[in-house]
Amino acid sequence: MRIRLALPEEAETCWTIRNQAIRHGCRHSYDAAIIAAWTPEQMPASYRCAIAEHPFFVAECPDNRLAATGFLDLSTASVEAVFTLPHYSGQGLGSLIMDAIKREARERGFDQLTLSSTPNARSFYEKQGFTLVRESRYSSALAQAELRCLEMLLTLR
Repeated sequence: MRIRLALPEEAETCWTIRNQAIRHGCRHSYDAAIIAAWTPEQMPASYRCAIAEHPFFVAECPDNRLAATGFLDLSTASVEAVFTLPHYSGQGLGSLIMDAIKREARERGFDQLTLSSTPNARSFYEKQGFTLVRESRYSSALAQAELRCLEMLLTLR
């Protein structure tokens, strides 16, 4: 697997990875109706902008298919959109994406990273060195709901 920066024209593929990961991984954390609303087929324009404006990483398979995503939001020093296709879950792709994000953050001089995790991803982020700061609610316009999430922090230096 090769980790590289995503291209804006790959936005729809990245969106599909996101949706499949949420539908599979969050099925025990949120109601089906919320997940369905949160993962529409129509990608918001802001998603393509995130790829263009931030270091947005993808894991590319040997056959050039994309299998995982994640990016560093430069304006908030937060980790966003870390998703892996269900078929590739547990193969270390999320960790490779996180390594790239952490490296990028260090190179840019960030001292810490934050993220909002779904309950099902907590242990993954703890293995990445993040610690729980607090539980909160995230108001999702897509899901049209308040989603339970976990605010987490990683000190880089």
